[in-house]
Amino acid sequence: MGLRINDVVPNLDLVTDQGNFKFHDFIGDNWTILFSHPKDFTPVCTTEFGAVAQLAAEWEKRNTKVIGLSVDGVEEHKEWKCDIEKFAGAKATFPIIADEDCAVSKALDMLPANAYLPDGRTAADSASVRVVFIFSPDKKLQLSMTYPMSVGRNFAEVLRALDALQATYGVPIATPANWVHGQDVIVALSLNDEQAKAKFGNIDIKLPYLRTTKLPN
Repeated sequence: MGLRINDVVPNLDLVTDQGNFKFHDFIGDNWTILFSHPKDFTPVCTTEFGAVAQLAAEWEKRNTKVIGLSVDGVEEHKEWKCDIEKFAGAKATFPIIADEDCAVSKALDMLPANAYLPDGRTAADSASVRVVFIFSPDKKLQLSMTYPMSVGRNFAEVLRALDALQATYGVPIATPANWVHGQDVIVALSLNDEQAKAKFGNIDIKLPYLRTTKLPN
């Protein structure tokens, strides 16, 4: 069974290009994004790692750690980072998990449990290792996205989703379609109109079940 929303991520032993540690220790009290890749030195993944590197200040602003995963070893990761930084014009300061035996990928259901990866494997052999997981500080999965090999991830959307998760975390609100930080939010149906007004002040009743308000500070 793979991770589902609100599952606590297993406290996996991680081997990375920045040392070895337990996943829960890495998360600590932070939001955490895990983004995985089927192989080092592949073109789409290089652009994606570069995009993550370029957003370093945005992750820090949101108290968010990022960690990559690729089904190759530590030395390959270190060499690949040189290409990533050259392409992106930014330092790749985040760790990359070395998942040569696919132990992490299988534990998080990125690959079938009986996946066979031959010697000399190509990215196609581990193609399903193309996910984004966002974890809250309580180590629970809050969002997951899975992409095919041919589609580069939109990290502006990952950042937008992170903003929405942080805005609604433990607060009785939700975000509407295409929401970006600063726009109005939706009042949860768990509050009636009077409770909503008491909590948020002014509310805009667009439909009996669709009420909006300013994003709480």
